[in-house]
Amino acid sequence: MAERNRTLVELNHPITAGMTTYPGMPGPVITPYLTREDSRSHYEEGTEFSIGRIEMIANTGTYLDTPNHRYPDGFDLAGLDLAKVADVPTTVIDLSGAANRAIGPESLAAHAIGGTAVLLRTDWSRHWGTDAYLATADAPYLTAEGARFLVEAGAVLVGIDSVNIDNAAGVGPRPAHTTLLGAGIPILEHLTGLEQLPATGARLHAVPPRIHGFGTFPTRAYAIIES
Repeated sequence: MAERNRTLVELNHPITAGMTTYPGMPGPVITPYLTREDSRSHYEEGTEFSIGRIEMIANTGTYLDTPNHRYPDGFDLAGLDLAKVADVPTTVIDLSGAANRAIGPESLAAHAIGGTAVLLRTDWSRHWGTDAYLATADAPYLTAEGARFLVEAGAVLVGIDSVNIDNAAGVGPRPAHTTLLGAGIPILEHLTGLEQLPATGARLHAVPPRIHGFGTFPTRAYAIIES
C-alpha cells in the first residue's frame, strides 16, 4: 500500500506581547515569572529553568468561542465536546473575491456543509497587524440569514479569517454569535492561512484548554491534509 502524504497547515496567528486582536481590547503582557539567572540558585550547577507569565484577555489571537461566551447557561470550555474541535472534516468556502462583505445563504448554498467545520475564507487576514484589519466597518461578516442557514445545514463549527464573524461596526446586535452559539456550534475567529486548504478533504484541529467558567480561549488551530 502506498504511503499517504500528510501536510500540516497552521491556521492561527502567533501571540506576541502587546499585539492587538480587536479594537479597544488590550494586548497580552508577557513577562518572566522566574528567569534562568534567578533559577540557578535553586538547582545544581549547569541546571536552569525559565518560567513565563502571560496576562491576556480570552479574546486574543485566534480563539474559539463556546456558547458560554454568549449565554450564561451555555457549555463552557470545560464542557466542550472534543468531537466539535478535533479531527473535524472541513468545508472551506472561498469568498475572497466577493464584492459584498456580507456573507449570506446565497454564498453558502452550493456547498455540502452537514457534519463539517465550515471555514469562511475572506482573506481579510492579509491585513493582520495593521489598522486595516481592525476596520470593522469594512470587514467581511456572516449575516443573520447566513448563520441560520449554517445551523439548518448541520455545521459542526464555523470559522472565519476576519476581525469578527458578526458585523461589528457599531453597537448593534450580534446575530451570528447569537444564532450559532445558541445552537451549540463553536465559533473560530481570526483564522489565517485558509488559502492553503482545499475546498474539502482537510481535517481541522482547534482544541482549547478545559477551563471551567470560561467561554473563549486562544487555540493553535491547524489543519491536516492527506493526499
